[in-house]
Amino acid sequence: MYLEHWGLKGLPFENTPDPRFLYASRQHAEALARLRYVIEGRKGAGVLSGVFGCGKTLIGRALARLFVLPRYQVSSVTQPPQSAVELLRTIARSLGAPRLPERLTEMSTDAFLQAIEEILLNNAKDNRDTVVIIDEAHVLQEEATIDALRLLLNFQQEDRYLVTLILLGQPELRERLQRHKPFLQRIAMGYDLAPLERADTQQYITHRLTTAGAANAAAIFSELAVEAVHQNAGGIPRRINQLCDLALVSGWQRSVAQIDQGIVQEALAGLGV
Repeated sequence: MYLEHWGLKGLPFENTPDPRFLYASRQHAEALARLRYVIEGRKGAGVLSGVFGCGKTLIGRALARLFVLPRYQVSSVTQPPQSAVELLRTIARSLGAPRLPERLTEMSTDAFLQAIEEILLNNAKDNRDTVVIIDEAHVLQEEATIDALRLLLNFQQEDRYLVTLILLGQPELRERLQRHKPFLQRIAMGYDLAPLERADTQQYITHRLTTAGAANAAAIFSELAVEAVHQNAGGIPRRINQLCDLALVSGWQRSVAQIDQGIVQEALAGLGV
């Protein structure tokens, strides 16, 4: 499409959680460092919150790439069910538990907890740490579901938790956890991602263009164009991606050498917002 025109080898502004495109702003780097500390320190739980599109899922994928077999078993739950028993079944399956009951009964919760505990103990015997990353955790609204996660953190040895939980979600996640004191006490560290500042938006755009193969990435968007992107996207990476992608399409269609403020405004109109 527009790749050849802009000297790119790949699409720079796809809204997919590709860790290659993670821009290490001060706050994104701090969030990643805090969650790494939770995992490496074998803590109970870490929480990363932020508005939609701010990069939580991308940080989760970056974590999963950092902690790999054989030293770590990392399981990711991307669409957690809301009921406690279904969540435990999902986690057990993601960890590779065999012979799980398909039909949910009153005994299912105990069966899933036992299956998970067996995996955790086997991993510990093999000097392997277990990490479960739960994305979109703000959908967990039932008190019993949060309590099911607390039960997982009851699996401990004298000097460590047998599993580390990383919860990623929108700001209401933290509000919900504040009301669940037993689980709250097991959270070792949390962080709230805010939208990017103006300078970070500039670096973010340049980083993604460079990662996609641009030889002179900083020159593709003018300063006024970056300002327009920042103001209209509110510093939210997902919206920055949408605007920049449409701007590159418009610039290619117009055969221009640089994206200016007018092309960004045209892209904004194309979003219909």
